[in-house]
Amino acid sequence: MNNDRQGILYLCATPIGNLNDISQRVLETLNEVDIIAAEDTRNSIKLLNRFGIKTPMTSYHEYNRYDKAADLIDKLREGKDIALITDAGTPGISDPGEVLVRMCYDVGIRVTSLPGACALITALTMSGLKTRRFCFEAFLPADKKERREILSELQNDTRTIIIYEAPHHLKKTLKELREALGNRNIALCRELTKQFEEVRRMRLDEAVAFYEENEPRGEYVLVIEGRNRQDIREEEKREWLDMPIEEHMKVYEDEGLDRKECMKRVAKDRGMSKREVYNLLVSLGNTEN
Repeated sequence: MNNDRQGILYLCATPIGNLNDISQRVLETLNEVDIIAAEDTRNSIKLLNRFGIKTPMTSYHEYNRYDKAADLIDKLREGKDIALITDAGTPGISDPGEVLVRMCYDVGIRVTSLPGACALITALTMSGLKTRRFCFEAFLPADKKERREILSELQNDTRTIIIYEAPHHLKKTLKELREALGNRNIALCRELTKQFEEVRRMRLDEAVAFYEENEPRGEYVLVIEGRNRQDIREEEKREWLDMPIEEHMKVYEDEGLDRKECMKRVAKDRGMSKREVYNLLVSLGNTEN
């Protein structure tokens, strides 16, 4: 397949449910490469058998991602072409494939990606929430401190948020999201592209209550509404209004700004005109020019 001295690493997207979603280009590549590196060979053999693909497989997963990557790079250097596949979706997305890709670039091995199914994009597009700007958090960290930090960072993020979650952790995660983000809109997507595909659109309060009564089943993609910009501005305004105006002025004075610029910024923060700020300062006996 490759006449160069070194082989090529092909990142091949595989179906996330419906096997008919695999692309013709991926099928041709899987047939023609020398080796297929699969996250779980027991799972991937079903896909290969379905399409009559006989290419040898080797396992590449979370627990051997560094040692096995070195072995795969040796084979690529020998001129062998390798296709990397994950259990479902695009390799390298919340997946050990990112390690292999980075190591390939470090030694000058060519990497190319064959696009196809991706659970986060599939869920986002059918969520009914805003799609122009979004952030992907994959699975939230298991470490409690890191998890709290991530949720804290997301509190004021105005982008649509996408998170993966397993059924046995869903209830806990929904409660944490409700506590950290407030009662936002959420789309809970499961069984994507399969016969019993389901999208539940509700508020986080409703989601918490629903899954207290109904046991979660299947892998979930959670698509959560971002923070409203107007709400952030109103909250900031309330915080400034709670501060005496002289202290508010001092915030900007301490930054080295001249008095005119300080009044301009204070006026903007508090939703007032510069004249109103000036008059208020005069009434408080602060008449310094």
